[in-house]
Amino acid sequence: MSSADTAIAALRTGHDELSALVSGLTDEDLARPSAAAEWDISQVLSHLGSGAEIGRTVLRAALDGAPGPGHDFNQSVWDRWDAMGRRERADGFLQSDEALTALYESLDASARDNLRVDLGFMPAPVDVATVSRMRLNELALHSWDVRVAFDEHATLAPDATAALLHQGPDLFAWIGKVDRLDGRTLNLQVTTTAPDSVFALRLKPPISVDFDVPEQPDGTLGLPAEAWLRLVSGRLAPRHTPDGVTTTGAADLDLLRRVFPGY
Repeated sequence: MSSADTAIAALRTGHDELSALVSGLTDEDLARPSAAAEWDISQVLSHLGSGAEIGRTVLRAALDGAPGPGHDFNQSVWDRWDAMGRRERADGFLQSDEALTALYESLDASARDNLRVDLGFMPAPVDVATVSRMRLNELALHSWDVRVAFDEHATLAPDATAALLHQGPDLFAWIGKVDRLDGRTLNLQVTTTAPDSVFALRLKPPISVDFDVPEQPDGTLGLPAEAWLRLVSGRLAPRHTPDGVTTTGAADLDLLRRVFPGY
């Protein structure tokens, strides 16, 4: 499978699993606080549903060879979803995310390899693998924000974790807060399981990850790959940290939580 195929397959799994949960939620459930700061469950679904609507319009424009919809369109979508009631948001998510997922699935091999999508905020149009992984990243993390409200031991889906571990989106320079290092520069070795990987985390401006692992790192961090993805997205609070996470040297979890506060 190509990287686009892998991401699109994971989008389907992610949609089906979250939809099964959302379909059974009561009005009280939709009002519960989610793991996303200041959002209840319905607001997370609104974010995912409006994003799916915008993403579908952007992808359809690329297929039609037309300009992207632009910021004014995006704002009108956000305003409409913000005005919805909680049940409308849940029902709207189910429909909107299904439509986006089905559109991705309808792309033939040529489109998956050759289509370029203008997102409006990137320096240049991106391929289907990139844009589908960006959507997968959002769906996987916000699905966790919903599911963990009902199960404090919730984890990211295995297929999404495998697709996102090293294939992007690469947001480290943007999401990492180097000012919280208090002037320190650290090179850490990170070892993940499920899937297995070993790589270097460079805590210096700009924060980055690569495979040139130092022989004598300043510290080591070992954890499941899904926990790594949650850590760097601000979703590895102590109560949501699985057993077996290990650190040595300067690889302090409290420091890393400060450096990666979430997005």
